[in-house]
Amino acid sequence: MTKKIGIVCYPTVGGSGVVATELGIHLAEKNYEVHFISTTMPFRLKRLYPNIYFHEVDVSNYPVFKHPPYDLSLASKISEVIDREELDIIHAHYAVPHAICSIFASQMAKRDVKIVTTLHGTDITILGIDDNFNHMIRYAIEQSDQVTAVSESLKKQTEEAFQIQKPIKVVYNFIDNVEERELSCSDLKSKLGISSNEKVLIHISNFRQVKRVEDVVRVFEQTFKRVESKLLLVGDGPEHSKVRNLVNELNLDEQVIFLGRQDNVHDLLKISDLKLLLSEKESFGLVLLEAMISGVPCIGTNIGGIPEVIEDGQNGYICEVGNINGISDKAVKLLTDDNLWQKFSSHAKQYAENNFSSDRIVRKYEEIYDQLHSQV
Repeated sequence: MTKKIGIVCYPTVGGSGVVATELGIHLAEKNYEVHFISTTMPFRLKRLYPNIYFHEVDVSNYPVFKHPPYDLSLASKISEVIDREELDIIHAHYAVPHAICSIFASQMAKRDVKIVTTLHGTDITILGIDDNFNHMIRYAIEQSDQVTAVSESLKKQTEEAFQIQKPIKVVYNFIDNVEERELSCSDLKSKLGISSNEKVLIHISNFRQVKRVEDVVRVFEQTFKRVESKLLLVGDGPEHSKVRNLVNELNLDEQVIFLGRQDNVHDLLKISDLKLLLSEKESFGLVLLEAMISGVPCIGTNIGGIPEVIEDGQNGYICEVGNINGISDKAVKLLTDDNLWQKFSSHAKQYAENNFSSDRIVRKYEEIYDQLHSQV
């Protein structure tokens, strides 16, 4: 009998939205019936799948409410879909608000449904330290039938922060092999004003303070003094203006290219030589996998789940947060030694394929579904 999975996630660009949507696509390809429940269509759903359905959460603007009641609307929609579509499992990405809403919905629904909650980081590392949310997050974890975390680091943080006994299973984020694109590297470089002899560094994020994008710019400043290069900054967010001002102050306008948000970064990674992720908080770092599967070595900070993705000295380097000189020295070392870069590049791709492939990780979720489905 075909299992029916409801996936509750944020539809926008970001690690959790990407993983949730790609998981749904892979499940559909394995003949699961998948139901996305969200405010808008997940951005990664770019084509029609006969067994993927989208249920829009309509957040009405009632005069009695100061703010639109998203959580109540979401819970009501999940409950409606559980009964109408006869769902077996709800997979909620984030404890708050999605797991809480799913638990509430399951109590309203007439049908028994199991709840899987995946912790992606922000709900633990930011909301978890807020007393207003602490008890709610603990409740969401304890009331879920299965809880997963995207890294060992996040699992440990969760256990320490909430003092819970609930078993948490680590299921890493995953990546697909990169499809070959029609646009050649030389064509894309030319369009971006990058000469053939220039190395390309890239940073992709939502430009929040924890991403420390200013550190990326300062590392590039030191690197550019020793290596002909360009920096691609992909994304947007609250720190964007501050980062642009720093680029102007350092007279790097001609070397730093702001590309804004991009749904498809594979072509950009294809022309890149080095990926920088210098965050002060990072539960996993899906952008690292996106780079590695394209054969791009990475430099990341020694925090969160980053050391679980980058093998220091094998497919990239791990450095301390804020160590601008040390990071730039590692960047220059990689960008000026072709043999070393090729070794790192090959290992990065192989490591991503062997440890974080979609087949391997999706199978882990299937095992969880199978176990819970047998209890329904």
